[in-house]
Amino acid sequence: MAKVSVLILAKNEEQFIAACIKSVLDFADEVVVIDDFSTDSTANIAKSLGARVIQRNLNGDWGAQQTFAIKQAKFDWIFFIDADERATPQLSAEIKKILAQDDKKIAWRTPRLSYFWGQPLKHGGWFPDYVTRLFPTAESYVSGFVHPQIHHKCPVEKDFPRNFYLIHYPYRDWNHYFNKLNLYTTLAAKKAHDQGKSAGILDMILHPMWASFRMYVLRGGFLDGKIGFVLAGFHFFYTMAKYVKLYYFGMENRHVTEENQRV
Repeated sequence: MAKVSVLILAKNEEQFIAACIKSVLDFADEVVVIDDFSTDSTANIAKSLGARVIQRNLNGDWGAQQTFAIKQAKFDWIFFIDADERATPQLSAEIKKILAQDDKKIAWRTPRLSYFWGQPLKHGGWFPDYVTRLFPTAESYVSGFVHPQIHHKCPVEKDFPRNFYLIHYPYRDWNHYFNKLNLYTTLAAKKAHDQGKSAGILDMILHPMWASFRMYVLRGGFLDGKIGFVLAGFHFFYTMAKYVKLYYFGMENRHVTEENQRV
């Protein structure tokens, strides 16, 4: 059977890192944690579970951090997992079958089932949320800051069946949700600006309306009950914030009433 290096990027994940690592031990030949200089017990907990811990500053570049992680891997296959994710026993068993075949022409995309406030999010575009996670190590790298793209030499990408999924806990609480909203909308606005895009008042109105309608109605978010309604509503504000930040990108919030007082 081919061997696999499980790679985890982490910072201050002492509440979650143990469960994450334990979920992959059935198929992992090594676990490597790239720790962004955590100030809690993340590194010690990971080491106590047999993980190899390497400290490196993320510097806001997720893709570069993942590429660094790939270079630390000892084995021929990579499996990426985040500290807020868990491999199910069904997924672990399927990964072992793939490693036994050792077909390096195929990279594998894993479905994710997200939970928030104890409820699985099965609609509204949340599931199956496929992400490339299992692929050969050789010549692979990652680009992108927040939503990185994995580059590999495999001519084929295949999806795990929907019942072989990662469990994903994307938000710890509402503060965590809004902190992510603020960060991601800022980065999305910057990316759009760097691509030469701009925004106007109609973008601030129409795009949020469409995004929320699509999540709640077209993608069946209403089937997730109250949390589906709440998340669709907040998706309106997420999309609006993205276009508002793009509109104001590069502008200075000047204190015009104080300009005459400057020396």
